[in-house]
Amino acid sequence: MNEKQRRQIVWEAARLLHTHQEEDVERAKMRVARQICHGPLRRGELPTNREIREELQRMLVADDESPHPAATVAATDLDRYHYFAILLRPLEEVKQDPARHPEGDVLYHSLQVFELARDRLPYDEEFLLAALLHDVGKAIDRRNHVAAGLQALVGFISPRTAWLIEHHSEANQLRQGTIGARLRRRLEADENFDELMLLSECDREGRCQGVDVPEVEEALEYIRGLADEHGE
Repeated sequence: MNEKQRRQIVWEAARLLHTHQEEDVERAKMRVARQICHGPLRRGELPTNREIREELQRMLVADDESPHPAATVAATDLDRYHYFAILLRPLEEVKQDPARHPEGDVLYHSLQVFELARDRLPYDEEFLLAALLHDVGKAIDRRNHVAAGLQALVGFISPRTAWLIEHHSEANQLRQGTIGARLRRRLEADENFDELMLLSECDREGRCQGVDVPEVEEALEYIRGLADEHGE
């Protein structure tokens, strides 16, 4: 596979996701690769899912920067939530340590956290989005899931949502008493500290087996409804 073919796979796979012809990054990549490459596919030569997600990000940002915002605002809003769904779905395949996460996969955990958050603050769109998306990085880089998730969400979430996601692991450590005094004071000084600790509480409680959770689309539709009410 040459570099031109590799770049073409990245762009075409991102386009399939952008136009909703595919919902899964890996499936889009393999679909395009089979069309472009003749002969056996060597996975080591294929572009990474991260490269395709980054290309999709660029496409969505380009939509948002269109010189005709009135014509594209509805599509951009739809694409934002479609992009969130693309990030969330792979979490179903990410299993966690059963001793700490008896609920199983990360998607089930994330939907539990969202539902608990909705019970606490049902009209806080930014908080609910942080609850739903706080672990999306675990399907990208398990070693540093917070940074990976935030990188994937650049341009699609508010600074407040990003702050809550960025510090949710530290809030868990604070609750356990394993965080330094300086960082604790810095977190406590932020105006969103109460919501951060509430997110940590939901994160801790969202680890049950057999509880009912909404579908990804239902959760995103609820948050989009709040955004529409707020005129965002």
